Amino acid sequence: MKLIVGLGNPGKKYINTKHNIGFMSLSEYANTNNIKYKKSIKFISEIAKTNEAIFIKPKTFMNNSGLAIRKVMEYYSIEPKDLLVIFDDLNLPFLKVRLRPSGSAGGHNGIKSIIAHLGTQDFNRLRIGIGRDSNKEMKIDVLSSFSKSESKALADLMISTANIIDDFIEGKTFENIMSKYN
Repeated sequence: MKLIVGLGNPGKKYINTKHNIGFMSLSEYANTNNIKYKKSIKFISEIAKTNEAIFIKPKTFMNNSGLAIRKVMEYYSIEPKDLLVIFDDLNLPFLKVRLRPSGSAGGHNGIKSIIAHLGTQDFNRLRIGIGRDSNKEMKIDVLSSFSKSESKALADLMISTANIIDDFIEGKTFENIMSKYN
């Protein structure tokens, strides 16, 4: 069983913010594949299941995402090698995708939380570049919405993200997935 996690913040005011690109990716994937999410108090998440994978959008806020992820991993006996976390990266150019099988948090509070709760840095990551507006404070920048032109450009990104998710679920090695999309 694979676990695909999209990081973001719950609540209407965060729906279309750059920091929620993980949530957006999973929502788009669910719409395309007719997957329905349910709210889960037990897992502090919105959760959806197929025969091959579990999809979650933690509702703990970004800074405590690891708690929800750990609960799901423990309950379903999922190993870190079967985890894919999708999140925003301020330091990558807009729409640039970077896949990595491990690494530090790189200043991302959601990843810091996951590392702390799982006790390992070895889990698969799909980082999506949101770019950086040097005229804005970092917190304001990541919590701002995409512009109209950026929103239109996201459509192609969502197709690539869906293909990465499909390859991961199908059991392709993460090394092969990285070679194909990085």
